[in-house]
Amino acid sequence: MNESVIYLDNNATTRTDPRVIEAMLPFLSERYGNPSSIHHFGASVMGALEQARGHVANLIGARDSEIVFTSGGTEADNAALRGVAASRPSSRHIVISAVEHHAILETAEWIERDGYEISRIGVDRNGQPDLDALRSALRDDTLLVSIMLANNETGVVAPLAEISKIAKQRGVLVHTDAVNALGKIPVNVDKLGVDLLSLSAHKIYGPKGIGALYVRRGTPFRSIMIGGPQERHRRGGTQNTPGIVALGKACELLSSAEHEETERRISGLRERLERELRERFDTVHIIAADAERVPNTTCACFAGVEAEAVLLLLSQAGICASSGSACSSGSLEPSHVLKAMGVDPFIAQGQIRFSVGRFNRDEDIDRLLEVLPGVLEKVAAINPV
Repeated sequence: MNESVIYLDNNATTRTDPRVIEAMLPFLSERYGNPSSIHHFGASVMGALEQARGHVANLIGARDSEIVFTSGGTEADNAALRGVAASRPSSRHIVISAVEHHAILETAEWIERDGYEISRIGVDRNGQPDLDALRSALRDDTLLVSIMLANNETGVVAPLAEISKIAKQRGVLVHTDAVNALGKIPVNVDKLGVDLLSLSAHKIYGPKGIGALYVRRGTPFRSIMIGGPQERHRRGGTQNTPGIVALGKACELLSSAEHEETERRISGLRERLERELRERFDTVHIIAADAERVPNTTCACFAGVEAEAVLLLLSQAGICASSGSACSSGSLEPSHVLKAMGVDPFIAQGQIRFSVGRFNRDEDIDRLLEVLPGVLEKVAAINPV
């Protein structure tokens, strides 16, 4: 890693842990066999794959047989919605929230074009789903409720156990996108009461291009990736063995006592950052400051500046952060998450997300706080909103 870079964008992706790289390297070289082959060389690779499946299952309190490996969180989200929909064509109503990741929002739009009805429930000013709206949205033909466990922009944690209870009272299946929650808060499928759960390796110090979908035993599900019997006929295609082994190792590390200490340190960094931001900047608004959030995420809005300009100047200073905003027709539009939360657009256009991780230190926060005042002053003078 380039030591001159201050990386505060861990919700976008994490640095791959050296121990994860070490675990996967043999499967990129001498252990190259196809896990579906019947000879001993392939069987030994399959053994490593199944061991990794066990590590993933153990982390979330699932059975090994309930884990389906995918190419990442986006495929897992697609498979959850489309796979369940294909299994029950007579139930054509799905409920999601207004602040979901685009992997859910766009999949829902795709299903909607295919004749399904999608209900999108709102959130309050803290980003929490409107549970009364959820109750009202459920119908006799509702197939699935899909609400993310922790928001990738704000870090807000949804009350999934309560959501699941509401849905189960009507016999409705529940899926959660836990990509931004895993590794930051405890995730247990039974305590959450979910039937399907998506996760991704590159958000938990593993490589990109590998993830998993938890499918509770007995949940109706049809594969959307056909062409072979892999993953118990739930996802055809030769498995990405190096990636799967890496995901397994990443999950094993999250189950260790070391991880508990790391999370306490990360939480301390986030708390210090937010305290310093409030003390130093009159224009800062910490989004959902009073809500339950994952311990690494700060969504800070600086009123009166454009986030894009701030991010570019931070990048020039070697500091990596991000924003939930996106460029559209030459103007920076507030993210769909902040819009749903009712954040004033004047404030929302200054949205910067700082997300700390395993490899961050106090010195990184020091450097950010050293650079940020000059950046904000320059942006406000040159490019005010």
